[in-house]
Amino acid sequence: METVKKEGFKIIGIKVRTTNQNNQAVTDIPQLWEKFISENIQEKIPNKVSSSIFSIYTNYQKDQTQPYDTILGCEVNALTTIPKGMIGQEFRKDTYAKFTAKGNLSKGVVYNSWVTIWNKSLDRTFTADFEVYGEKAQNPADAEVEIFVAVK
Repeated sequence: METVKKEGFKIIGIKVRTTNQNNQAVTDIPQLWEKFISENIQEKIPNKVSSSIFSIYTNYQKDQTQPYDTILGCEVNALTTIPKGMIGQEFRKDTYAKFTAKGNLSKGVVYNSWVTIWNKSLDRTFTADFEVYGEKAQNPADAEVEIFVAVK
């Protein structure tokens, strides 16, 4: 883990309101991914900065034990055109604890990394936490996914 400062950024994508209670997120988030992939959402996002996919956890009611939004989308340079059925959101410059999940995506490597993060004593802000599925995540059997957790 390292601490990094990231500039603000804008995202366009699709979202679901979910919670970790009763394993609801374990159902909701894979369904959101299925929609993202099956409806080719990535290709419909205008003004993309790159082809990296962001999975963002934000608008926390309180912390990871309470409801929050999950947004799947791409970083964009403008929120002027948001396609129907999608949302756009801007995230401010912030400080993050950065982790890297390495391994087989189908074997829960990202989720297992989150379990480790939840058990660490981090001074979290619960503003926006996110995963970046970039070039190193193209091979799902041997992927690297960066995880950013907002901290004070």
